[in-house]
Amino acid sequence: MMEVSEPLDFEHKDRKDIYEFVERHGTVPKEKAYEELFSREERRFRHQLALLKRDGYIEENDGVLRVSFEPHGKKEDFEEGEIGFTIRPARQEDLGGVISAIREVVEEKRHIVAESVAEQIDHQDVLLRHNEIGSRVFFVALVEEDVVGWAHIEAKEMDKLSHTAEVTFGVIEEYRGNGVGKRLFERTLEWSSSKGYEKLYQSVPATNEEAIEFLERNGCEVESRRKRHYKIGGEYVDEVMLAIYL
Repeated sequence: MMEVSEPLDFEHKDRKDIYEFVERHGTVPKEKAYEELFSREERRFRHQLALLKRDGYIEENDGVLRVSFEPHGKKEDFEEGEIGFTIRPARQEDLGGVISAIREVVEEKRHIVAESVAEQIDHQDVLLRHNEIGSRVFFVALVEEDVVGWAHIEAKEMDKLSHTAEVTFGVIEEYRGNGVGKRLFERTLEWSSSKGYEKLYQSVPATNEEAIEFLERNGCEVESRRKRHYKIGGEYVDEVMLAIYL
């Protein structure tokens, strides 16, 4: 299975075209990819697709293609506090649940970066990304089948930034205090360390004292503060950037 942080190297334009088509759409029926990219050259398409699947770039399930990366694909079940919940890698099918959870949290006006992430994935209609510009990975916390929290990791492919990644976390208010955020944070550290990232950072409004306290309690340190960076409800608010070194 492809490592998310590895550079892309397809060795053939046909393979690159198929991968980029699938990555851009999130999931796509195999027949649609064939029809739009190769017209009547079925043998050529199937040969290049087979090589992409062999090399771990693409996976197929019931005739549907997707980019083949699941960061530490294990699913973990927890019983903590008053609830049971599951932490696992997000899939394209979680897109709506992730957007809904983020927007419920950002209504508190304390997660500005996460609000931008929600707008981006909603506009693109794609949850996970891995291309020559960068990678976007999510973990989700589920109670039964409902997304109640997320961890988001965004990394650039530029050499000078390839050791760092930006993160956001959030848990719907009614599920806080049950260890959900802590488990999401731990899973993010585990995955990021395994991929060779050296620094994770998150920026939040200074008014989000709960998030700052959570991050500091879990090993992050305040690295910078930008004065009057946000304007929330007509009031200027500082931005606080926290980071953790792995």
